Amino acid sequence: MSDDVVDVLIIGAGASGAAVAWSLAETRMRVVCLEQGDWTRPSDYPTNAANWESQAHGPYHIDPNVRGLEADYPINNDDSEVIVVNFNGVGGSTILYGAHFPRLHPSDFKVKSLDGVADDWPIDYDTLEPFFEQNDQIMGVSGLAGDPMYPPKDPPLPPIAMGLVGETAARGFNALGWHWWPSDSAIISQPYDGRDRCVFLGPCLSGCAQGGKSSTDITYWPKAIRRGVELRTRCRVREVTVNDQGFADGVVYYDENGDECLQRAEIVIMACNGVGTPRILLNSKSNSFPDGLANRSGLVGKNLMFHGFGYVQGLFEERLDGHKGPQACSILSKQFYETDPSRGFVRGYNMQISRGSGPLNTAMAGYMDGSIPWGPEHHDAFRKRFDHTFAIGIVGEDLPEEHNTVTLDPKLVDSSGIPAPKITYTYSENSRKLIDHGLARGEEVMRAAGAKEVMSAGPLRPTGWHLLGTARMGDAPEKSVVNRWGRSHDVKNLFIVDGSIFVTSGGVNPASTIQACALYIADSIKKNLTNLFD
Repeated sequence: MSDDVVDVLIIGAGASGAAVAWSLAETRMRVVCLEQGDWTRPSDYPTNAANWESQAHGPYHIDPNVRGLEADYPINNDDSEVIVVNFNGVGGSTILYGAHFPRLHPSDFKVKSLDGVADDWPIDYDTLEPFFEQNDQIMGVSGLAGDPMYPPKDPPLPPIAMGLVGETAARGFNALGWHWWPSDSAIISQPYDGRDRCVFLGPCLSGCAQGGKSSTDITYWPKAIRRGVELRTRCRVREVTVNDQGFADGVVYYDENGDECLQRAEIVIMACNGVGTPRILLNSKSNSFPDGLANRSGLVGKNLMFHGFGYVQGLFEERLDGHKGPQACSILSKQFYETDPSRGFVRGYNMQISRGSGPLNTAMAGYMDGSIPWGPEHHDAFRKRFDHTFAIGIVGEDLPEEHNTVTLDPKLVDSSGIPAPKITYTYSENSRKLIDHGLARGEEVMRAAGAKEVMSAGPLRPTGWHLLGTARMGDAPEKSVVNRWGRSHDVKNLFIVDGSIFVTSGGVNPASTIQACALYIADSIKKNLTNLFD
């Protein structure tokens, strides 16, 4: 295929790759996307089988090192306090995400100006606002207008029902006089765009067989393909190639048969997440880029951000039906989101209410923490806990630090012989103080809501869902990897659209903002087609 040149080549078919493919398709350029995983059939999701919970500990595990599917690549987490979790396939990690869908706040884009830490983004909330709205419409976001913690926004669908869990948590927040609001959720509460609504099956984190959860394989990709985008699956990219003029001119990849292929392109777009993108760039070495493609700043793979995560669980006398409904989407609180110097740390966190788990996970968790013993007392203890708990997740802002990195492992490789990523990460003192504060406040909420037992833990290790910051956006080439519209400072036809371009992490789940950034970058490309490489 060396003589076949496409206009736009996208690497990765997840949240950002799907959005940018859909947007650029209207230009009628030839757009091709390479995805190393495959389509996931709804009939294969665990909810179609009796052992649906146990599959989340095997073939649908969030950790690729445990899951070990053909589409996965190994990740060395030995030197990291957080374990990377992701999913490789059409839809990317939106297949297994909880679909909790908040946006970054306006303050998140200017933390240097406001708080004297990290750096300001070169763009702001107002820049992304029309793309947030566009993305909400395409994904099908359910929520409630009027949240005082945000500028005005109006989700296209009513909020997902709070359920008894949400009502109980709200009772605690009300007693303390703290903010709470129904979560914005990428889960449809009513029939929408040819899909049927959520029916409260519960196991969203193992894939939604109903189609009520808005993963990009059923939102953006059908629209993009109808517009003419070509999506090739089971294509594992090894490196991006460059020509003598320093432009990206294609990629080397392995197809489904393991054969090495070359695909030429006029524009290359990276959409592989905050670990996968630096992995490919660092492996794309040449005479022009001996330290990895687009890495003259030395920042590719640096400033990795995850979000600190803590967990507070309350046990209640009354039954809460916690296993029913989207586990990660009920209500949230931004009471402690903005900086308050009296707390002893900068920035803040989101308090996210999570429903209880299914019977198997309840029993396993209880056995691990000693609350549900093995033996004759097991069933009585189980009955007292199943559907009688809910949790508050503390999602804390993680500030960028250059020593938190993604590099190439010198020994570990994937099934195609491509070097695996090695993660080096430690929590900062600020992150630990922030999480400790959040855990204490979460315990207050639980007691105010009437919990008879409260336990908390954090920061936790297997929580690396949010992969951010490793190819940051900025105006200065020596301090960033891409410019304010996602184009590499070093390679004029190379763009990055995933979470690696984040300058700061905010204190919320990033999927909504990742997709808004991808749509914004696609729009910038379309507006500048005549002088794109100047």
